[in-house]
Amino acid sequence: MSQLPRIAFIGLGNMGGPMAANLVRAGYAVQAFDLSETAIAAARQAGAEVAASALDAVRGAQVVISMLPASRHVEALYLGQGGAGEGVLNAIEKGALVIDCSTIAPASAQKVAQAAAAKDVAMIDAPVSGGVAGASAGTLTFIVGGDAEALERARPVLQAMGKNIFHMGAAGAGQVAKLCNNMALGVIMAVTGEAIALGVAHGLDAKTLSEMMAVSTSRSWATEVCNPWPGVLENAPASRGYSGGFGNDLMLKDMGLAVEAAMGVGSAIPLGELARNLYALNKQAGRGGLDFSSVVKLVAKG
Repeated sequence: MSQLPRIAFIGLGNMGGPMAANLVRAGYAVQAFDLSETAIAAARQAGAEVAASALDAVRGAQVVISMLPASRHVEALYLGQGGAGEGVLNAIEKGALVIDCSTIAPASAQKVAQAAAAKDVAMIDAPVSGGVAGASAGTLTFIVGGDAEALERARPVLQAMGKNIFHMGAAGAGQVAKLCNNMALGVIMAVTGEAIALGVAHGLDAKTLSEMMAVSTSRSWATEVCNPWPGVLENAPASRGYSGGFGNDLMLKDMGLAVEAAMGVGSAIPLGELARNLYALNKQAGRGGLDFSSVVKLVAKG
């Protein structure tokens, strides 16, 4: 039996932390790094080795995984600040594999992939869907862009963290598909919240209304897993003050990337643009750090 590759994992937030823990449980040696001491402590408790820096984490790793908030963080990690060439690509061994699970601009994914190829490092963009619950349960969906051969190398690692893998095309294609998914999710969450708020305003019970919707034609992830109304689903962020989950600021970022992607090819996304504005208003209302389902508070009475 061949030895499992050594993995560097950079970015241990709400999603990255559980993903790294699942790799440890699958038997991988994981060397982790994050700027947050709390995240580092959780990774250490899960059994990961902790590196002093991102550079230290990638040294000697056969696979490097990153899960970061935005394009600028990914570019800075791999290429250095301002693309100055001081990023971790200089420390990653030739022949290694990079898996970036962040949700970023397709152009940024392509830029980093090209720089990696120039250093004889394979790279795929593999943003995820499934939320924090999916990351913890190891049931994520990976949406992959990049070389088919690189994906096959990555497949056993991805299968330790998720159950669905879709190859969407060349470098950056995974990001395009993820933006399409998140744009739809953002719109669906906003309108689900509006529908429940309308029912409650007419005296309906939010839980009963949601249960009906969850088995009817308006059923969705928003009704069944991440219901935006407090008290409907015990484990949903809405039932714990909209804490945890997928932040409003992250959804706003993704909706903005979807708008940029649409502008780049002249596509019309009227609902996507409207929903982006709703998440911007929710941020202005002081809820940027809360779960994105808190967008319902823009229309909920009381």
